[in-house]
Amino acid sequence: MTQYLLSIDQGTTSSRAILFTLDGNIHATSQQEFPQHFPASGWVEHDPEDIWCTVQETCDDVMAKGCGDNDEVVAVGITNQRETTVLWDRATGEAIYPAIVWQDRRTADWCGSLKKQSLEPSVNNKTGLLIDPYFSATKIRWVLDNVPGAQQRAERGELAFGTIDSFLLWRLTGGREHRTDATNASRTLLFNIHDQEWDPELLDLFGIPASLLPQVMDSAADFGQIVGNGRLNGTSVMGMAGDQQAALFGQTCFETGMAKSTYGTGCFLMLNTGDKALTSEHRLLTTVAYRLNGKPAYALEGSIFIAGAAIQWLRDGLQLIRDACETEPLAEGTPVDHGVYLVPAFTGLGAPYWDPNARGAIFGLTRDTGIKEIVTAGLQSVCYQTKDLQKAMEKDGIRPITLRVDGGMVANNWVLQFLADILGARVDRPALVETTALGAAYLAGLQAGVYKSLEDLSSMWRCDRSFDATMTKSQRDKLYDGWLKAIRKL
Repeated sequence: MTQYLLSIDQGTTSSRAILFTLDGNIHATSQQEFPQHFPASGWVEHDPEDIWCTVQETCDDVMAKGCGDNDEVVAVGITNQRETTVLWDRATGEAIYPAIVWQDRRTADWCGSLKKQSLEPSVNNKTGLLIDPYFSATKIRWVLDNVPGAQQRAERGELAFGTIDSFLLWRLTGGREHRTDATNASRTLLFNIHDQEWDPELLDLFGIPASLLPQVMDSAADFGQIVGNGRLNGTSVMGMAGDQQAALFGQTCFETGMAKSTYGTGCFLMLNTGDKALTSEHRLLTTVAYRLNGKPAYALEGSIFIAGAAIQWLRDGLQLIRDACETEPLAEGTPVDHGVYLVPAFTGLGAPYWDPNARGAIFGLTRDTGIKEIVTAGLQSVCYQTKDLQKAMEKDGIRPITLRVDGGMVANNWVLQFLADILGARVDRPALVETTALGAAYLAGLQAGVYKSLEDLSSMWRCDRSFDATMTKSQRDKLYDGWLKAIRKL
């Protein structure tokens, strides 16, 4: 009998199921995209049933093609797009409103009014977060305010809230388990990251009944047993983490000072700060990196809303390319100092600016500008935004010298070389870039006893290729200064 770990990786634009061998290699994978809905300017929604159906179908598919009759899935891990908010009926399991996605900015005005009341410092002290539409609390409040009867039903205990991990766990366990882990809880604006519990004062501030909320567990824990889902029936969910924390775990960044950056729909730079929840003075976030055996490890994080989504826009919106793989040869044939800057603030700007009202723009267009310059500027925008985060961390007294990277964009060698150049730092790409899904599998494997320690997991990390900076400091500074000028013009 061959044993596997199954990771459910529920992302912003697609759902994936990946079977990992116990030595951390991919055995089989299945992926499905699902529709994005934009009902108004700055609004982003998903149909929770689309999410559930794609998770079910990818799990069924990967089990059918990757797991023989005599094979066994030891445990399941879930990793998910964070902050995305679902409220559902406890009796039926049906959502009462579409999932409001992390990118959604509909509550920007209310967040602004809370800031004007000087509430942000106290919220930040408890949660490590800023008051921003990005996080779940104001999304929950919006649903309770705008769905008829929702507030009353919530107060009667008829409704449940969850980020996507909780919603999937509820469905997988047939409505038996309403749970989340500390990493996902730490992204709601309702969780005290120091006390490791839902905060009554924050619940009161946002007017959210405690009965809505899931039980908060360690990231490696017995979350519940799967029922009614084909060959996974009877298997237990034993790992759970938000996608960026799962990527940190999959990159085995377990020591203080280790950092990873993930390039998916958005970009997220996360630096392990150990058992200390460091407060940023430059608008980075303090968050739970993972929690094991009741003990949290913390991280400093910079969140960029648009990374790979900018390339998706170049493909689907402007139709300048047919496939993302076309971007690398286009960039290779373009000077890095072509003069065009694309600022992809399609849903506002994240760290360190936190401007929900900013919108995207392209600067430096001339008669000579063509497709290759605009596409290259799109790739560079991801690297410039990472530089913004590096600068903020430097001002906070921490500078990651080596960066472990993952996500779909890191297959592009040109991007990683330019990233190393603009950061002036070494960039390491692991042999296995699916580190988000791998992190969820590692957490499940820890709880199941497949792995004995974090040291066991660290020994499994392998580097595929390192990229070292070759650009001069003067050229780096000149290019980055152009980016900062573009930001100031928004």
